[in-house]
Amino acid sequence: MSELPEAPHAVGDGPGPDTAVDDGQTRPDAAPAGPGASAGVTAAGNGLPGPAVTGRDRTRLAAARFTGGWPLGRIIGAGVLVAGLFSILAIVVGGAALANLNSTRGQVVDTLDPAATNAAQLESALLNQETGVRGYALSGNRAFLGPYWAGQVQQRAKVSALRPLLSSVPGGQADLTRILAKVGAWRTTYAEPTITQVASTGKPVVSPAIYRGKAYFDSLRVTLTALQRNIAHQRELAVASLHHSASVLDATCIGIAVGLLLVLAMFAFGLWRSAILPLSRLAADARQVAGGDFGHRLDSPGGPQEVRAVGSAVDLMRERILAELSAVRAAHADLEARTEDLQRSNSELEQFAYVASHDLQEPLRKVASFCQLLQRRYAGRLDAKADEYIEHAVDGAKRMQALINDLLTFSRVGRTAQKREPVSLALLLAQAWANLASEVRRTRATVEQGELPIVLGEASLLTAVFQNLLSNALKFHGDERPRVSVSVRRDGRYWLFSFSDNGIGIEPEYADRIFVIFQRLHDKATYPGTGIGLAMVKKIIEYHGGRIWLDTDVTSGSRFCFTLPMLASDEDADD
Repeated sequence: MSELPEAPHAVGDGPGPDTAVDDGQTRPDAAPAGPGASAGVTAAGNGLPGPAVTGRDRTRLAAARFTGGWPLGRIIGAGVLVAGLFSILAIVVGGAALANLNSTRGQVVDTLDPAATNAAQLESALLNQETGVRGYALSGNRAFLGPYWAGQVQQRAKVSALRPLLSSVPGGQADLTRILAKVGAWRTTYAEPTITQVASTGKPVVSPAIYRGKAYFDSLRVTLTALQRNIAHQRELAVASLHHSASVLDATCIGIAVGLLLVLAMFAFGLWRSAILPLSRLAADARQVAGGDFGHRLDSPGGPQEVRAVGSAVDLMRERILAELSAVRAAHADLEARTEDLQRSNSELEQFAYVASHDLQEPLRKVASFCQLLQRRYAGRLDAKADEYIEHAVDGAKRMQALINDLLTFSRVGRTAQKREPVSLALLLAQAWANLASEVRRTRATVEQGELPIVLGEASLLTAVFQNLLSNALKFHGDERPRVSVSVRRDGRYWLFSFSDNGIGIEPEYADRIFVIFQRLHDKATYPGTGIGLAMVKKIIEYHGGRIWLDTDVTSGSRFCFTLPMLASDEDADD
């Protein structure tokens, strides 16, 4: 037996922080020899200079020191924390860009556009006033004053609407104040005096005052146009700012998407690097052990504490399996040796039984023959004691001869194996019944049988099974005539036979003893025999791949049950 491999290091006892694992990849639990490790670092244990450590290697080793030994929950928590912080930053930046866009849009839609509309409507209201006054002055018709009065109402409404809107327009309130001042001057210096004059004279006014009123109103229109241009200019600036805010928002969304992808990629890479890769290493080692290489040591796979713990547990399990396997192999070797010895002993015993019984036949025949000669020649010529002694000698010789013949038959079962072939059990039962014809006639026995199958076996041996069972049924019968019943049914891949009779029966406590060679339940005077019949039946049934037992549930007579394998064709038909 080879020695068991040395137990591997437990997790935490593997390569230390000063030893690099040279497996083509940087293990998470590997670290440089010291903080100043570089091209001059020597390999552990050999004193030779090791390979130069690049910046990428330093980064990977730093990451390994940072995450090595962390629980998997902490690694996932760190990834979730980073993703959460990025999400908060994205929400803040995106919210600011969206708020700026909404603010600019609100200035355009809610302030500047309504201001421009109300300024245009204010201009229309003032034009209606000027047109009404001039028409009244030229015609004297008061119907022309309708637009004048309606224009004043509209003017007041639009001024009220413009005041809050112009509060966010630079110079807007001042322009509105100048417009109102000029409107007041135009009304006091021209419109009201003209209306009063026409109303008092009832005649149109044709004088240079009309042209002065027009000059006042043109000046008013210049101021109003300046207000409209200021609003339009502010709207252009707001629209430009709106476009800029939209571009910023688009860029922010793209940046958030790209950043999110980067965060997810980094999280996936970190999870692969810290958890999946160590698990892959552990799985590869476990597959190698599962393939039969129980001497393969599972080094620490690195990664989270849970993976390291699993690696340690798997390696301990490997050591336990290896120890158990060694013990099983030793026990198997010992069992094989014992089995070989037992087979050799059985073979020698069978050979001895065959040789002994065969060699005893000749001297036993001579003893029996001479005893019978003595009995025939001197019967009645000697005294009664001599006749009794001769009778005992003849009977003993006969029983010894029967015993040796049975022993010889028993020893031959399985030794001189013949070719097995399909045989009809119905024909074999009929042959056994015919072999016992004289005893059947004497006891007036009857047999009932169902449809018996065809099985694969040796006809002579299976005939001996039926003949021994029938012989026992005829021998151990009660007061009634012997009745034998043979039936069969399927039991999985076997035929289950039932052989019952109405004899004296067998007590349940002897259910195993009756199948032991030379075991008898009755004295030889009452029921003659050698006690080898059922033992031979059991040996033949087991030789054919079945088993036999006594049904202890039967209260009247006895019932033997035994099984024999089905033919392959019968199994297919059953399926």
